[in-house]
Amino acid sequence: MASTEIYFDDTSPPAPETQKSRQRLLNIFKPISRFFTTVSDGVQDWTPFVMVFSYFAFSICIYMVAPSGVMKVFWFIYLMTNTYIATATVVEALMSIGPFHDSKKAASKVEKKNWIFPTPDADLDILDIIFVAYLPNEQDIIMDRIYYLLEKIVYPRDKLRINILYNTPFPIEPLESQMSQLTMKFPELRVIKVPGSKSKADNINYYCNLNTGAHVSAIYDCDHYPHPYGPRWAMERFATSKSVDIVQGRCVIFNANVNLLTAMISVEFDKIYAVSHPGRSAMFDFGLFCGSNGFWRTSLLRELRMDESMLTEDIDSALRAFGRGANVVHDLNVTSFELAPTTLSGFWKQRLRWSQGWFQATLRHMNLIWCHSEVEGKHRTPVQRFGLLSLLWIRESSYYLITQYLCLVISIVITDFPSTGAELYKLLFFQYPVAWWLFMLSIISFFGTLYITFHTRSEFVLWWMIPIFTVTYPVQLLFTALMGLWGHARQLSKYAKWNPTART
Repeated sequence: MASTEIYFDDTSPPAPETQKSRQRLLNIFKPISRFFTTVSDGVQDWTPFVMVFSYFAFSICIYMVAPSGVMKVFWFIYLMTNTYIATATVVEALMSIGPFHDSKKAASKVEKKNWIFPTPDADLDILDIIFVAYLPNEQDIIMDRIYYLLEKIVYPRDKLRINILYNTPFPIEPLESQMSQLTMKFPELRVIKVPGSKSKADNINYYCNLNTGAHVSAIYDCDHYPHPYGPRWAMERFATSKSVDIVQGRCVIFNANVNLLTAMISVEFDKIYAVSHPGRSAMFDFGLFCGSNGFWRTSLLRELRMDESMLTEDIDSALRAFGRGANVVHDLNVTSFELAPTTLSGFWKQRLRWSQGWFQATLRHMNLIWCHSEVEGKHRTPVQRFGLLSLLWIRESSYYLITQYLCLVISIVITDFPSTGAELYKLLFFQYPVAWWLFMLSIISFFGTLYITFHTRSEFVLWWMIPIFTVTYPVQLLFTALMGLWGHARQLSKYAKWNPTART
């Protein structure tokens, strides 16, 4: 018996009445959807503020009703912790003197030989320079940086590859065509628009999938001007020591003279890159990749890659490299010049992202302090573990100690406001006799650190910037602590927005 099959044609367009009904529903729900999206974004933006405000209000209220004995305990804890941090900082600064003089001596020796380095060019490894860019943010500067790399970098051209890896959510013409056309003129240049990329991590991971033949890969943000001999100095370290896995260079702010903000950031960068990083490396026997002007053995970079889920993927990769037992060295001759944010809003956004990213990385890698190394033959020494404890846990805790000290002072001012300047002076610093000693030790350590920073400062940091940095340091310290708390609140509230730093 033949069967009868009935076919229904579902491809026919809906009736006009149905289309009109759907459009009316869309017109109704679009504003509602936008409203809820706006409200959701607002809640996400304001939640960290509410959390930080509540933290301050609650802390001040607790101190206002706390017994004097409890206040004494807190006071001593805050002062002693601050003294430890200041003392550790000045010890790092003292330890940085040796690397600084070594770098000056090495540079002077090579300069006298008309910039002839110990390692012959024929013995150098192939180098990939990677510039990563979010094109909408860096479209005004990227062509300038490409020409700079092509014309100024001093390295054997048959062993140099310049890779521009960028992402953009929309076409930017004629810029993209101009960059692409340059590859026809310069064979050492490779320009890649990374498909599907939304971050620096995506761009670097795409590079890790390429077979470029490079032994070493240098990572830079797009605003950098590497010193012409910077890559050569880094490759010299790899050539003279096969145990070196990463060379981290010194980053210098070159727009220090734009305004007071950039001047203070430039002093801060000299303090960090010329003093703290090499000093900590000498003191605790480990270094860190800092995100830019870092040279990796390509095999290690491909093994670790970047984690796109991390806000500061560079710090995460640096700590994973530490966990793998990588040998990271800081070289002050590997210099690169970069831009500082020129507005307070740009600085705020950048540092909040750094703060949240550091906290995120600290939570993930805190176990490196106490866990055994997973790599056979690689052991973390007690000194390295203590250095990591200081870098991660103590640094993150310092934000609370600084702000708690502030809350303690505010509570005393509210409950027993001093009637004279002498009483206020005593309140702030010398409530208890031992505070004299702790305070003076902290001050001596602070001035010692700045003295060393003054003598290791870059050519862009003028002498008068150091005294201003000194006078404003207490305010900067409180501001840094506030941003640290804000970053913690963002991480706890699952804040996930990424705000790129403006480049001009």
